[in-house]
Amino acid sequence: MSMEIPPGRVLVVDDDPTVAEVVGGYLERAGFAVEHAADGWAALDSAARRRPDLVVLDLMLPGPDGLEVCRRLRATGPVPVVMLTARGDEEDRIAGLELGADDYVTKPFSPRELVLRVESVLRRSRGPGRGPDAQAATGSGAALRGAGLTLDPATHRAAKDGRELALTLREFDLLAHFLRHPGRAHGREDLMRDVWGWDFGDLSTVTVHVRRLRAKIEDDPGRPRLIQTVWGVGYRFALRPGAGSPHGEDPRSGQDPRSGQDPRSGADDRPGAGETL
Repeated sequence: MSMEIPPGRVLVVDDDPTVAEVVGGYLERAGFAVEHAADGWAALDSAARRRPDLVVLDLMLPGPDGLEVCRRLRATGPVPVVMLTARGDEEDRIAGLELGADDYVTKPFSPRELVLRVESVLRRSRGPGRGPDAQAATGSGAALRGAGLTLDPATHRAAKDGRELALTLREFDLLAHFLRHPGRAHGREDLMRDVWGWDFGDLSTVTVHVRRLRAKIEDDPGRPRLIQTVWGVGYRFALRPGAGSPHGEDPRSGQDPRSGQDPRSGADDRPGAGETL
């Protein structure tokens, strides 16, 4: 049985009227109330007048850009944010995740995929995620421990060697999944499905979240010893870390320096079939 999303209000912030109209139409057909803002100032004004349940936020905006809008929104309280980015703007995507964006969709994208991402983020912000381990991590009261890490699903707190970690919801679920399955090699498609319940999407989402998680739990993120890269497969969590991932890794990209390719790079990263924006 599918989980129903209570009616919610989505603020779509994009200066392209065609994109805003199509995205708004798809969201309205999915049952959401939609408001549109064409620039950063209008977005902040709309959110101040009535806080939305979620914001679909383009990065390239007149006035304050998407990163600044996200920063100001999060400074006033929690609100889920799904960012729209150009495919090559990896640094902006990382910056958005650092500011607390919950997800991003790269252009060109399928409006149907965007609606599914919006629903997924709202589910996760209102309760357990769709992925089986996201549900287990949220619903189980048993603490998870390993490699100096402790995760308490009941309080949603994490620590390393007694020092509390500031993890986002998605980072927490990802680390919980790794701790539940130490030593197992996980493909990026598997992580998207099993951790967050996504059946399709941009695989670089996993790469970015792994990189952000490494930055918070590894002693040397440039030579990861806990979250190891398994070339041609994906990632493996080592409870007893060895000398690091085989062959080393480019800390900026998570790529195999021998080939310049991400793990599972042969997978199809295109948006879902149908209309794209």
